[in-house]
Amino acid sequence: MSKIALVDDDRNILTSVSISLEAEGFEVETYNDGQSALDAFNRKLPDMAVLDIKMPRMDGMELLQRLRQKTQMPVIFLTSKDDEIDEVLGLRMGADDYVKKPFSQRLLIERIRSLLRRQQAVETNEVGTTEDTKVMVRGSLTMDPLRHAVTWKGQEVTLTVTEFLLLQALAQRPGFVKSRDQLMDVAYDDQVYVDDRTIDSHIKRLRKKMRSVDEDFSSIETLYGIGYKYNEA
Repeated sequence: MSKIALVDDDRNILTSVSISLEAEGFEVETYNDGQSALDAFNRKLPDMAVLDIKMPRMDGMELLQRLRQKTQMPVIFLTSKDDEIDEVLGLRMGADDYVKKPFSQRLLIERIRSLLRRQQAVETNEVGTTEDTKVMVRGSLTMDPLRHAVTWKGQEVTLTVTEFLLLQALAQRPGFVKSRDQLMDVAYDDQVYVDDRTIDSHIKRLRKKMRSVDEDFSSIETLYGIGYKYNEA
């Protein structure tokens, strides 16, 4: 049974979503502010967190930032209806996905299941064909799917499940272009729709992480209007 942490200052959301998730077989922990959630996470992490952005004591952005200092567990943001800035910023800070308020609880449950499946696929080595489970070396890049480990020029780079899958898809065939649709298929289940800026935001964060160990990193190339490709270095 997967444990989901739901963090929101709206008690109606906490109650209704908890009931729906528990009916689907999840174990649910609820918190009405970011600090209470962080205190609990410091004792024991859940399998996934669903975070509101605007909360008292500690907002969702700060909570995510604190979490990413110690864990790459899947995180979904709940964002306000028209606040695209929050969505993009949240993805660039390391969220795996976002759902807009007001939201369909069925949609949220599908996003949760999708992320947990991807997490489990990486952890159990079910990331694709047999070739996908082998250590991959592409110039300065080494990826080990069995350990969910990435190094660049010998330095470790910590990636979320989404970032790992995107980098793996690009690096498997250096020089070949992957469209955003193809990358969406790699990172998300077919029944889960995401828009272009979601992939773009993940790629920007992936580049930032690689540049944190090598400021000259430039192996992920953008082909505007087409997609991305990996250039072996």
